[in-house]
Amino acid sequence: MSQPIYLDYQATTPMAPEAREAMAPFLDADFGNPHSSHKMGRAAAAAVEVAREQVVECIGATSGQLVFTSGATEAANWAIKGSLAKAPEGRNRIVTVATEHACVLDTAEYCAEHGYELTVLGVSGEGLVDPLTFPEALGSDVALVAVMLVNNEIGAIQPIAEIAAAAKQCGAPMFCDAVQGLGRVDIPWEDCDMIAMSSHKIHGPKGIGALWLADGVEPDSLLHGGGQEAGMRSGTLSPALCAGFGAAAAQMAERHHDDVAHVEKLWVIAERKFREKWDINGSDCARYPGNFNVRRKGLDAARLISDVRGVAFSAGSACASGSGRPSHVLAALGLSDAEARSSIRLGYGRYTSEEELEKALDLILDAAAQQDSIAA
Repeated sequence: MSQPIYLDYQATTPMAPEAREAMAPFLDADFGNPHSSHKMGRAAAAAVEVAREQVVECIGATSGQLVFTSGATEAANWAIKGSLAKAPEGRNRIVTVATEHACVLDTAEYCAEHGYELTVLGVSGEGLVDPLTFPEALGSDVALVAVMLVNNEIGAIQPIAEIAAAAKQCGAPMFCDAVQGLGRVDIPWEDCDMIAMSSHKIHGPKGIGALWLADGVEPDSLLHGGGQEAGMRSGTLSPALCAGFGAAAAQMAERHHDDVAHVEKLWVIAERKFREKWDINGSDCARYPGNFNVRRKGLDAARLISDVRGVAFSAGSACASGSGRPSHVLAALGLSDAEARSSIRLGYGRYTSEEELEKALDLILDAAAQQDSIAA
């Protein structure tokens, strides 16, 4: 049985051959612990440092430090909980946005259940915060501002520079989830104090991510033990995962312009195909074009996904796909439950050919039309 055409790049991405090749030696002969002092350990440690430099170069940062984590969820938990633990007296409020990823919203809500205040700001129908009114929600009691760069469900790109300026004005650190933006859009590292990222969203292996920290920023430790990473994050690193992440990041940096041009061509195809009877969810301009989230009145998205077995796509975040609840992101845009349940998310990228996309979209559109005919 042939593999379905893959259109779920926001959930995870196909691994780059370069990443797989970089990992191979550390899954075989070069299996040393990178924290050991003998020759094999030092060789593994050197590979980790090369990978660290590759990820930093992909960010574009020329200062600060990058700490490897098990993924973006750990990075977000560490940034939020670690910042609150070191917040000055009188600063006990988190300010975030209703369309954030669950790893941010759930962590913030956990903190709210343990004595912290939480402000969750709404967005426009395009999924964007208003940078002009954002400062009104801030004050001297804010311990952390957390806003993602590129939304994982609708691709909306938030005005991070303006938001970060407002955070700085009130003396609060700025945390940015840049998981969907790394290597795809410019990372506003100079405006942020902490940035989370994930390897498997950029054609690297699963199980590894990172938290970039600006100079002088040291959130309290989330994991305790050997303090292997900068004395702040404990646990034995996997040289294989680090090498794969680094190689994937290097490819994202090297192929950036070609990847962007390719994705923009794919967006044009998708927009043309879905022009009739479909509405785009979120902004169609302040958006990463590799994320195509659309709805059709009366559509049963769950049934569509089941019917079109030749295409792998989703109705929203993979993290919430089994909950049965409508997307909190689409609800924040003002969509009804019915509109949210009639929405699908198509994600494509480097390894999606124009021919594959055309074929996949035709299959989806035919199945949607079939639903219409049955309903009629």
